[in-house]
Amino acid sequence: MATPIDPQSLAFFLAESRNMPIHVGGLLLFEKPDDAGDDYVRRLYEEQLLTDRLNPLFAKRPHRSLATAGQWVWTEDENFDIEHHVRHSALPSPGRIRELLDLTSRLHGQRLASDRPLWETHLIEGLADGRIAMYTKIHHALVDGVSAMRLLSSSFSPDPDQRGMKPPFAWQEKAPREARERSRSDHAKALAEIPPSAIRSTLAAIADAAGLPGATLKSLGNSLALPKAGPVSFAAPKTILNQRITGARRFAADDWSFERLKRVGNATGTTMNDVLLAMNGGALRAYLEDLNALPDTSLVSMVPVGLNAKQSGIASTAGGNAVGTLMVRLGTELADPADRLQSIHESMAAGKEMMASMTKSQIMAMAGLGMAPSMLTPLLRLNSVVNPPFNITISNVPGPKQPMYYNGAKLVGMYPASVPMHGQALNVTAVSYNGQVGLGLTGCRRTVPHLQRLLVHLEDALVDLERAAGVQS
Repeated sequence: MATPIDPQSLAFFLAESRNMPIHVGGLLLFEKPDDAGDDYVRRLYEEQLLTDRLNPLFAKRPHRSLATAGQWVWTEDENFDIEHHVRHSALPSPGRIRELLDLTSRLHGQRLASDRPLWETHLIEGLADGRIAMYTKIHHALVDGVSAMRLLSSSFSPDPDQRGMKPPFAWQEKAPREARERSRSDHAKALAEIPPSAIRSTLAAIADAAGLPGATLKSLGNSLALPKAGPVSFAAPKTILNQRITGARRFAADDWSFERLKRVGNATGTTMNDVLLAMNGGALRAYLEDLNALPDTSLVSMVPVGLNAKQSGIASTAGGNAVGTLMVRLGTELADPADRLQSIHESMAAGKEMMASMTKSQIMAMAGLGMAPSMLTPLLRLNSVVNPPFNITISNVPGPKQPMYYNGAKLVGMYPASVPMHGQALNVTAVSYNGQVGLGLTGCRRTVPHLQRLLVHLEDALVDLERAAGVQS
């Protein structure tokens, strides 16, 4: 049965091009069980090919014809070919993480075929240390990045002895909510700006329609210069990150101990998310300095905020719960890491205070307003003319707190791969899992040169924060 594609999903689908594939993904690392034989990965692959019933999300494809009156609809693929979607790969020698990330980069840069269901899963062996990997990508028209990672992890179990487990794309008796309906949360997929005067002239009408308090409207008007933080930004500087992009991708990833970030936060009276943003601010400062491309004013990050932000502080997009966004200065103009962390903490506190005066619908309305400029500049090819509304998206996603397994294989790493877009060439997403924070950095291979160097800068930035907080081990 055909169902119309909702406007938000259709926008993601129609905005796609060869240079801007719009799918999200995830790279997962596993340790084999003790009883695994040499053919363990091959058997996992063959078991997945035997899937007899798909989760409906993974069976539908976009379609339009005279029969649909030219309207785009979702329809079930009657000629579904599971071998097109589920693939088995091996890394070349010497099988380092470098080879794995190179393969992931190439896979993530390839556009999904629009005449088939919009997803792929790759089981990957050949790592020299014996671990195996799973890379999965799915179109943003179906789920956002957070929902995709949660969908993957929902197929795992805390029981290392459990076998016969179904892959994420198979029908589950209790399918997770993210598999049944598309999340509306992750609007932050990079683009650019419209003149502040045009926004100022429409703030009153939007506030009236959304029922925004007068004090909030005044704060929003003042935040156009972004002295602290808010849902709208028009003050981000131009950087090398904010250009039109190519279709080639580079993906880099690594883990950091959750406890390290937490110790810095406890010692400085800041949150773990503040520390994560300060790590990125310090890393971006060093990276851009290396390229002689550091602007005089601070870079601005778009930070997705959970619906429960007013109660529990910042929490990045978590399925259907994340409905808001904040634009936060990353303190890249500040040389001192302690000053940078304090600036970010104050920015986040100011943004959360502003959101505390809003209802859920008001937060959603302002998130839409904040994202609207980013959709227009690339469309009108104005990236080289106007400043971007923000320079980068940095998300922080809560994951499982305990070890998880898939048919006896222990999950030891989760790394999200996101969507660079014209005007937003770099995306950073963090996932917490079992005491670790895994960061996935996804960028345009040409626009963001030597992206992997950011991993070194991230570690250096955390060491600087530890030293400033007096908690260096």
